[in-house]
Amino acid sequence: MRAAVLHAPGDIRVEEIADPKITAPTDAVIRLTAACVCGSDLWPYRGVETLDGPLPMGHEYVGVVEEVGGDVTNVEPGQYVVGSFVASCGTCEICRSGYPSSCVHRVFMAQVGTQSERALIPHADGTLVPLPGTPDAALIPDLLAASDVLGTGWFGAVAAEAGPGRTVAVVGDGAVGLLAVLAARQLGAERIIAMSRHEPRQRLAREFGATDIVTERGDEGVAQLKELTGGLGAHSVVEAVGTQESMQQAVRSARPGGHVGFVGVNHDVALSGEELFFSQVHLHGGPAPVRRFLPELIDLIWQRKINPGKVFDLVVPLDEAAEAYRAMDERRAVKAMLTL
Repeated sequence: MRAAVLHAPGDIRVEEIADPKITAPTDAVIRLTAACVCGSDLWPYRGVETLDGPLPMGHEYVGVVEEVGGDVTNVEPGQYVVGSFVASCGTCEICRSGYPSSCVHRVFMAQVGTQSERALIPHADGTLVPLPGTPDAALIPDLLAASDVLGTGWFGAVAAEAGPGRTVAVVGDGAVGLLAVLAARQLGAERIIAMSRHEPRQRLAREFGATDIVTERGDEGVAQLKELTGGLGAHSVVEAVGTQESMQQAVRSARPGGHVGFVGVNHDVALSGEELFFSQVHLHGGPAPVRRFLPELIDLIWQRKINPGKVFDLVVPLDEAAEAYRAMDERRAVKAMLTL
């Protein structure tokens, strides 16, 4: 089958690799309808994360089940499915407590690769959610977003306790940050402040429900947000980048007693214990438990109540995956979808 493979920083090639095969009775094989490039894919692409040989890329997916192992009962061949970027058993104590992304048997789908014609899905019963039927082509981008960026933005907003009467700030205007804005609006937030320096992304943030835009970064951005909130800061802050600067900006943007939901993939972030002590903010985050939210998110999409697929502003065939990576790396695209 054809798949996008990273050979070295900046070197993405679409080439033939072995077809996936069932190796455990809990596995499934799906034929992908669409895949996409994630902001976290850019870390190895840029050389920030080291490679150990050629790496099949991707961890977001929507498609049709082709084959299942003997123990799989929740999905069957021919069904359209969406799954999380983390494969999880769905039955261990951690899964049952609502954190399948920390399942004791978890497999990060980035270890498998889904920017390909087919993909092996471990723990299929706990990972895949069948759709109510065959989706219209127009729904495919929305459903694909649910596999990671929508669920991650949603978890960021939930972890920050976004809700009625609350002011929510979102640090980061990538796909996750933009969909955290959408999530905060769906959760009933009264005011949503998107922190963004890029006009096209600001427009999409407004469309998703942002009431205010702050263009400054760092301490200047914090000062502007404090001015908008009567000097207090936001009740809820979503951190959707994963850098030292973004995490500090998020913590400093929250009012005492506020909540910070951090979902940006962390790279070398170190926080001052003294600052945390005196900030009196709640911190919660990590790899989003997307599987927990998938049934609700799929239902919202199926009923056309949300349109998260608008974050895809570049659509190219799988064979042009290298251009998809370049466009996102150069910030010419918010998020690139690969068609198959």
